[in-house]
Amino acid sequence: MMLAFRNLGRTLLSTYQCVSKTPATGLKVFPRPMEFGEIEYPERRKLRIMEKVPQFPAGMRPPKMQKRLRYMRGPEQIHNSLLYKQYGIVATGGGRLRHGHFEMIRLTLGRKLNQDTMFAIWRVDPPWQPVTRKGQGQRMGGGKGSIDHYITPIKAGRVIIEVGGCCEYFEIRKVLNQIANQLPFKAKAVSQRILDGDAAKEKWREENNQHPWSWKYMVQNNMLGCHKWISPFDKHWFNKYL
Repeated sequence: MMLAFRNLGRTLLSTYQCVSKTPATGLKVFPRPMEFGEIEYPERRKLRIMEKVPQFPAGMRPPKMQKRLRYMRGPEQIHNSLLYKQYGIVATGGGRLRHGHFEMIRLTLGRKLNQDTMFAIWRVDPPWQPVTRKGQGQRMGGGKGSIDHYITPIKAGRVIIEVGGCCEYFEIRKVLNQIANQLPFKAKAVSQRILDGDAAKEKWREENNQHPWSWKYMVQNNMLGCHKWISPFDKHWFNKYL
């Protein structure tokens, strides 16, 4: 028995001595760096501090205002494209921006952006619409409450901020997503390529839609008497925006 184990050990030893291992490495191919060319920079590369309260002329009493939810409904018709054709944050739903959100955006980009090669600009106005509030425990009546704070209404498709410079999208995407997730409404980080792709996809869907009963067709033809129970905004935007 011992002789058999000894012969087996010699056989395995001779087998391992015959095996030779040669270290080998694979050839890694990296993509070619992006050529930025001549980039147009704004006069100020950092986000400026937004005013918490709008400035009124001396002696003028700050006016109060109704809610006016129409300022947040529907799509944005003007500020819905990137001026510098690079990157930014676009709102996908309506909402309101308070002064704290402006400061969150400014401080986050101030810490994460390289001011020597990158820039960021605002695409929204500072808070201007007053929001009133009454004190806790007050009864109904007694007139409209005092102004508590100011907000900026945002529509779907509005560009909140724009970022650009000598950088690629994967470098700034994480920071933009972090800011978009902290906003009080739905928003997303985009690049010019993403916006062009979304526009082309939406156009293709409209041209190749084979279903005859779309929301637009049903609302325009008052199918099932929908004009009696749908929202007036659905008659105008065809259930696309709240």
